[in-house]
Amino acid sequence: MTTNAITLDTPIKRGDDTITAVSVRKPAAGELRGVSLTELLQMEVTALTKVLPRITNPTLTEQEVGRMDPADMLQLGTEVSGFLLPNRMKQADYQSE
Repeated sequence: MTTNAITLDTPIKRGDDTITAVSVRKPAAGELRGVSLTELLQMEVTALTKVLPRITNPTLTEQEVGRMDPADMLQLGTEVSGFLLPNRMKQADYQSE
């Protein structure tokens, strides 16, 4: 299982706890139900708000994702869209650098 940890620029307050980092794991197909893959690849906020609670640790709520700093949303969205790319596309991108 592929998991990547992201350090948040703006920590999330949850009661007395503060979340400073979030792990994002590669979603299974069932965790993408109800969401357009194109919207996820384009990092649409609505699609990310549905999917991130399904694949984050600690598990973020939709409300927490909705209040997230845009820079943090971009970081998490980049991870999610990267998970959706086939390996051959990642290798082609890496070889072009």
